[in-house]
Amino acid sequence: MKERDYGFWVKLASWVTMAMVSMMILTKMWAWLTTGSAAMLGSLTDSLMDITATMMSFFVLRYALRPADDDHRFGHGKAESLAGLGQAAFIAGSGCLLAFHGIERIYNPTTVSHTSLGIGVSIFAIICTLIIVSVQHQVIKRTESIAIKADSIHYKGDLILNASVILAMALSSYGWVQADGVFAILVAGYLLFNAWQVALESADHLMDKELPDEEKEQILHWVNSHESVHGAHDIRTRQAGQTKFIQLHIELDDHLTLMRAHQVSDEVVAIIKDNMDGHVDILIHQDPLSVVRAAKKS
Repeated sequence: MKERDYGFWVKLASWVTMAMVSMMILTKMWAWLTTGSAAMLGSLTDSLMDITATMMSFFVLRYALRPADDDHRFGHGKAESLAGLGQAAFIAGSGCLLAFHGIERIYNPTTVSHTSLGIGVSIFAIICTLIIVSVQHQVIKRTESIAIKADSIHYKGDLILNASVILAMALSSYGWVQADGVFAILVAGYLLFNAWQVALESADHLMDKELPDEEKEQILHWVNSHESVHGAHDIRTRQAGQTKFIQLHIELDDHLTLMRAHQVSDEVVAIIKDNMDGHVDILIHQDPLSVVRAAKKS
């Protein structure tokens, strides 16, 4: 995929998300001020964190999409992971505050008013979230963006969150006034769990975690498909933003000229890039076959 296409799709996802979440924030704030529901406050808090995280991702993604320069020879892709850690911190903080508010509501329950308004707003929020998830699904198919994947996981959870608000308000209208506080705590738990998941995924990329074993095996299969390659070893992989970095050694006949060995490496690189989606940075070292065999015997 061309870099400009990657940039277009991730920016599209960010713009659609910010537009939909902005509408949800306005309607949820109106519903919370009208109903006084703690569960609705939890949903509003989550939406505020959503748009903060999405805006952060939008600006960080613009930086991450910059090409490599003299100061960042491997590109700026890890900025996406830094944005993920920032999102996790925001979400965890809001979850803790909401948990304290929910506990207070359990001990000092209040009657939720205008429940039909709150339910209607939550249904509207579910529709907006479905639009967000649908757009993000298409963008992920085209880009495999880690930042958009993290956002998508979060918004899929928001569908459950908004449904829980509807249930909490319905139960409150039937007399179980503690339901509002209970569901606020459940929402807080969801926020904390989500923050942990986003932080883990971001840390994996910052710590240069290897690509999945299945993907590495596929890469080795493509490498060994070249008729002049007798084997490959010492494969190392990582991912930063849109770029996957691959390093490996290929085993070649001793008698090959330097020019032919270089040509084989270029052909192997072309095979990998033709079969992999997205931007790939590949570094190949050529080993004489006799040296590899001697090393295995020793």
